Amino acid sequence: MAHLSRRSLLRGAIALAGASALAACAVSTNGNVTTITLNVAKIDAYGQAGLNAAATVTGFLSTVPAAAPYVPLIAAAETALSGALTALSSAAGSALTIDYNDATWKTRVDSVLHALAAVGTAIGVALKGMGPALPASIAADANTAVSALRTVISLFEGLVGVSAARAVAAPEMTEAQALRVLGVSR
Repeated sequence: MAHLSRRSLLRGAIALAGASALAACAVSTNGNVTTITLNVAKIDAYGQAGLNAAATVTGFLSTVPAAAPYVPLIAAAETALSGALTALSSAAGSALTIDYNDATWKTRVDSVLHALAAVGTAIGVALKGMGPALPASIAADANTAVSALRTVISLFEGLVGVSAARAVAAPEMTEAQALRVLGVSR
């Protein structure tokens, strides 16, 4: 009888969450080769969620003068994410799915994922840096956006297998909830 550790159980849960969240994506195995086919619209939705999170939090922070030093950090991450999404969309054209095993597509998708994570990091740095200087109502709204963004990042990482490389927290909300909070409709 196999002994399941909490870590392996968590990895399985993250992978299942990522796979189930992207029903239009497929994972197939032929011998020792596993192929991951990704839905372009889903990647775009996740990227748009990151852009919306950055815009939302920047909007909140713009009302607090002490937050001014953090806004350029978030804006730079937002610009990088926008560029990564544009590159992916331009390359994909009208394609509905892409093959993540192809090195060129993998690079493009990973660029979106890394830029999305950078948006999350920039927002986290801003909120942590502001600490108690951030009014409670703004902090609550910003933290809701951050939770939704962390969920999107976790699902994206689970989808492309990043979660196996390191421990990733379980999503804080469902994909639908996170996308709704971040103003992405599909």
